Amino acid sequence: MRAGDGPSLERLLDRIAGLGILALLLLGTVLVLRPFFSPLLWGVVLAFSTWPAYARLERWCGRRRGLAALFMTLGLAVAFVLPLVLVGVSLAGNARELAEEVVALLERGLPEPPAWLAALPLVGGLLAESWRAVATDPERLLPFLQPLLGPLRDLALAGGAVIGTGLVQMITAVLMAYFFYRDGAALGRRVRRLAGRVAGPSADHYFEVAQTTLRGVVYGTVGTAIVQAALAVVGFLIAGVPTAFLLGFLTFLLALFPVGAPLVWLPVALWLFHAGGWPWGVFMLLWGGLVVSGSDNIVRPWLISRGSKLPFLLVFVGVIGGVVAFGFLGIFLGPTLLALAVALVREWSGDGPAEGPAG
Repeated sequence: MRAGDGPSLERLLDRIAGLGILALLLLGTVLVLRPFFSPLLWGVVLAFSTWPAYARLERWCGRRRGLAALFMTLGLAVAFVLPLVLVGVSLAGNARELAEEVVALLERGLPEPPAWLAALPLVGGLLAESWRAVATDPERLLPFLQPLLGPLRDLALAGGAVIGTGLVQMITAVLMAYFFYRDGAALGRRVRRLAGRVAGPSADHYFEVAQTTLRGVVYGTVGTAIVQAALAVVGFLIAGVPTAFLLGFLTFLLALFPVGAPLVWLPVALWLFHAGGWPWGVFMLLWGGLVVSGSDNIVRPWLISRGSKLPFLLVFVGVIGGVVAFGFLGIFLGPTLLALAVALVREWSGDGPAEGPAG
């Protein structure tokens, strides 16, 4: 080794050591923040998608960022945290009522079989006779219900755990959104400078793609879920379905996913066939299929197209794939990642970034 190689080798070792320390720091940071990744990303999505409203509120508050961030955070809490609390309380009450109904059913036995059961072809008579046999001897009902008690208990526990976890994560996300509102402008400038060093002049374009796609998907997904939930509540009220507003909120949650609303109105229609007669059951089938789910084919593409140039097919694939990969948060992350990938492909293929991610 020549004499002049000493300082060069020393600088190389110093750089390797510095990179190793930086890698360890990044790994430690990831491990510390890992439990908060989901609420952290939720906070980013909430703040980013509602930033225009925050900007207007900040102007109304005389440029006082902290006050505007507080008002926005309170609004998010009312919109997202309060409904989860109400659903949890309502489900607990419904579970208690269901348990009381099961106990009462075991005591008094089943009522007479409905007329439509005996009218079923081939198996109707056998089912009606079996029903009457169980109805006349309530003790025979227990062997039928016993295999269902365990799964129902596990389902109730799992549902309670999901709601509890979702409530904690949403509270944390709303609290984090406060800091994103308050310090979002400065944080955005830092992220843009860092992205500029990595992606060069195209960084601003990629930010624009991510911004328009994320907001378009959020507005389209949430807006469609609100419309479907409102239409479902109207149908439930017309048909006299109990707990219509609770079922409407459940419709809102499931309608965030493509083809999720039928998971609510279809069981309600089947219940109406039994409890309210076939006219109301047919009404709910038509209302749910044509009005509630039919609105998905009109409202969702229209809202998404207003905020994003990503084709609706890619949005659909991004939502489904995002949910599989990232869970519930993938509803918004999946289409955004696809939009960035399309933008990169367009630029590398020579089409240029000016027209957005898709034509």
